[in-house]
Amino acid sequence: MNNRIVINIEKLFDENAKLIELDSYIQKTLNLAGEGNEVVLTGRAPVWLYLKVAHALHGKVRKLIYSSPVTKDVLIFDHSPF
Repeated sequence: MNNRIVINIEKLFDENAKLIELDSYIQKTLNLAGEGNEVVLTGRAPVWLYLKVAHALHGKVRKLIYSSPVTKDVLIFDHSPF
């Protein structure tokens, strides 16, 4: 059974995201996302961090969605065969 997992990117770092900590942010995200799930990314974070996390999740999760109060849900990719 596939789950919908919401990951608040803002929770990956303290005050400011740092490039030197990028590998740590990606590893935390991969651990939270699991394999084959539907993942929603949300939270205040730099664009570069969203892009790197989305790239790392490609091939690991079935579906990736970005969500914010302004845009609501935006589908990034969907690899579901259904």
